[in-house]
Amino acid sequence: MTSEAVHAGGDPRRLLADARDLARRVRLAQRVTWLPLGVLALVTFGAIPAYRYGHPVVSNCEAVEAGQVCKFWEPAAQFYWLAAVVLAYVVIAGGYLRVARARGVDARVLPYVLTGVALSVVMFAAIAAGAGAWIVRDPQALLDPSTFVQVLFRLLTPTGGIGLALLVLAWLERHVALLLFALGYLAVVLVPINLGWGVHWSGRWEDAPMLVISGGVLLLGSAGFALAQRLRRTW
Repeated sequence: MTSEAVHAGGDPRRLLADARDLARRVRLAQRVTWLPLGVLALVTFGAIPAYRYGHPVVSNCEAVEAGQVCKFWEPAAQFYWLAAVVLAYVVIAGGYLRVARARGVDARVLPYVLTGVALSVVMFAAIAAGAGAWIVRDPQALLDPSTFVQVLFRLLTPTGGIGLALLVLAWLERHVALLLFALGYLAVVLVPINLGWGVHWSGRWEDAPMLVISGGVLLLGSAGFALAQRLRRTW
């Protein structure tokens, strides 16, 4: 390429840098990270009364050495999660599309929404079908499952599905901060980290502590990303 051609067409390195800067600014304009975190935090908090006042269904009991193992299903909570999460992703998609139109950019939220809805449907079907018995064939082992099995069971919960879908959103947005947040959120869900809170609660409140903690993490994340976005706009 001659110097005249470079001068006429512009410096290729400068053009490449400009293109990368434009792509970065478009990605930043597409981000509404606070929205899914805030909406899903509210959904998580809303599950507390569904667990508290729902009536569990116990069936297919099988005797083992230390007692018996039964299929345990909470239809009120599971139907709540299915309906609330699907509605939440519809709200999230609508919010992203509205912001995208206002800013004049594309919204790449559809894969995230479809992933979240698909995970919710699959997990609902798995729980309703008693997937625990498929994962652990020996009923005796269900009384004292291994750490790996416990982590897998927690991953196959609605709160675990939220974390998996957030990983997809972080990949779509090339958002390192969201990736780190999603990994931290999954750590809270899978460990789980409850600091012994609510251990001696009665009256079917045993699920409330972890729901409050995981929902609180999402809510704090929403506030943090919203603040970061506001600060970035003022620079």
